[in-house]
Amino acid sequence: MSDQPSSSTAAVVRSYLASFAAADPDAIAAHVSDDFANRHTSALGSSCDGRDAYRERLPDFLASMPGLEYGLDELVVDGDRAAAFYTLTGTWGGVPFSVQGAQRLVVRDGQITSRLDHWDSAVFLRQVDEAAATSLRSFGLA
Repeated sequence: MSDQPSSSTAAVVRSYLASFAAADPDAIAAHVSDDFANRHTSALGSSCDGRDAYRERLPDFLASMPGLEYGLDELVVDGDRAAAFYTLTGTWGGVPFSVQGAQRLVVRDGQITSRLDHWDSAVFLRQVDEAAATSLRSFGLA
């Protein structure tokens, strides 16, 4: 991959999601703008502002989930906006997981300026933490 992702919205989003498989923080961060707004709706997600803050967090995030990959299930593009529906897979504490989610992204001048990530924390916890799975079953979430 070059230092600068392609300028088409679809190409940037595809390249961004694919870049996680290599677990290279610089390659991932190269896809986002200096003023990148990274937002999460999940209780386990953590938001931040700016490429530098995002890049700083990536090594720990990637190390916590070996084998992390975003499988792109569907991509809908409208100009500089995209909705990427994905299946995230990897391992957490040696336990494999698979979580479906969606991201709303804005791409300008070949870089992602904002991302709003939607995924269900309970689905993740059920798979990787037996105590959490037991607690969630008491709420009817098998």
